[in-house]
Amino acid sequence: MTVSDPTTGAALSLDALRAPSAADRAPRPQEGAAEVSFADRLGQAIEHVAAAQRKGSAAATDYELGRTDDIAAVMIDKQVASLNFQLTMEVRNKALKAYKDIMNMPV
Repeated sequence: MTVSDPTTGAALSLDALRAPSAADRAPRPQEGAAEVSFADRLGQAIEHVAAAQRKGSAAATDYELGRTDDIAAVMIDKQVASLNFQLTMEVRNKALKAYKDIMNMPV
């Protein structure tokens, strides 16, 4: 069944008006794409954090040696590295807490 939009006169399908279900929102793997394991994704995330820390350290070293005078960029790089590390630690803490909760469940 179709309904016309009173403001634009465009025809709308009732299927287009319904809320998407969880199956509709679930990401679909691309054809031919290799599946990435949890360990691979975790390794990529940790490498991303390490790269941000290296970038922040390099920016600070460049500023200290006079290679750059943009203190704002240095502070932003250091803050990004710090936030990435804090997020990593919070994820680790949540995972460890979940593990402990599971291990303490009565069988």
